[in-house]
Amino acid sequence: MALTAAVKEELAHHGIKSSSERKAEVSAMLRFAGGLHIISGRIVIEAELDQAATARRLRTAIAEVYGHGSEIIVVSGGNLRKGSRYVIRVIRDGESLARQTGLLDVRGRPVRGLPPMIVNGSVADAEAVWRGAFLAHGSLTEPGRSSSLEVTCPGSEAALALVGAARRLGIVAKAREVRGVDRVVIRDGDAISALLTRMGAHETVLVWEERRTRKEVRATANRLANFDDANLRRSAQAAVAAGARVERALQILGDEVPDHLKYAGQLRVEHKQASLDELGRLADPPMTKDAIAGRIRRLLAMADKRAADEGLPGTEAALPSGATDADFG
Repeated sequence: MALTAAVKEELAHHGIKSSSERKAEVSAMLRFAGGLHIISGRIVIEAELDQAATARRLRTAIAEVYGHGSEIIVVSGGNLRKGSRYVIRVIRDGESLARQTGLLDVRGRPVRGLPPMIVNGSVADAEAVWRGAFLAHGSLTEPGRSSSLEVTCPGSEAALALVGAARRLGIVAKAREVRGVDRVVIRDGDAISALLTRMGAHETVLVWEERRTRKEVRATANRLANFDDANLRRSAQAAVAAGARVERALQILGDEVPDHLKYAGQLRVEHKQASLDELGRLADPPMTKDAIAGRIRRLLAMADKRAADEGLPGTEAALPSGATDADFG
């Protein structure tokens, strides 16, 4: 997940001037990375993050924007999680921060989606929401057929709110539940690039676009190579089939073949896998592709007519089962 780490590292150092944007980002980070807990009758806020820079950014914002202190706990990786995790915990002012960030409504009930003040905020606030959500639980895969930008959500309401924020940015995102976990996913390459730019990952989007272009060029080259190989195989098969029909035609006509048709037929028999262009270059004097094809067609037509008149098998009797020589090589 090198791209995910690169995006988060860049976003963690993205500058924000507006207090409204900082509040939207903090609310999203707490909503998507954390939760509310009751400890000894007191509301405690916890947010678990996977990057040290992200944890520092959240802790700084909580102090500077809301004036609350917090503690950070580093949880070392284990068998399931290899990297360290960083838990930001607000104990003393947990309830106050929960109300200020919209995690609790005016009646003290937990908000399941995003706070109304953020949902109805500015476009810049919508960008901040996505930045906070991605820092909390986002991932970006390598460009290709299965590329995606994805955010794991704490519930369906939060997922739908994030989809709405993307819509305000002119980006189509889809909410889906995978194995009991709500996610918001973007798979279109252009939409991923646009969202990375709107969030502020300007350097990483250049890397992602470069890799995307490289993979598209490689895929196109592979498709063209496969197409060329298939064409060459079909041409070779058709040439061999035409050679078999010409051999049969020369047998049917015997000595009654006009010299110019016999010459073209002999070229086809002697060079069964050659294309019509190659046969034309082998002729003495050289001939065009159309001239060679025309002579072979007339040779086959003459032989088939003779065979029909005499009740003999025609030139197609020489073809293997399923073979064709529609273009004479």
